[in-house]
Amino acid sequence: MASMLSMAVGAGFSYGGLGLRPSRAGTQPRPRSAAAVVRAEAINPEIRKSEAKVVDSVVVTELSKPLTAYCRCWRSGTFPLCDGSHVKHNKATGDNVGPLLLKKE
Repeated sequence: MASMLSMAVGAGFSYGGLGLRPSRAGTQPRPRSAAAVVRAEAINPEIRKSEAKVVDSVVVTELSKPLTAYCRCWRSGTFPLCDGSHVKHNKATGDNVGPLLLKKE
């Protein structure tokens, strides 16, 4: 019988589906063709669920821009800066993660 391996990969994804074919006497098991199963999971499972979108602000005096948004969903194409990818992630998973906003004082 084929064995299954399932492990967590990265923040918010799980991967399963590796299996091995039974070996013949004296030979190594051969990998069988396996389909990868990737499932998105919530990044923010318990934090402030009463809010529509969790966004925190920090006031810093030495910034070059008046406002900078940093990604907290790990989906941004411009990571570590936020590009709005959390919107799609939140719709897909029911999560409510938003950016960290650094504001110039």
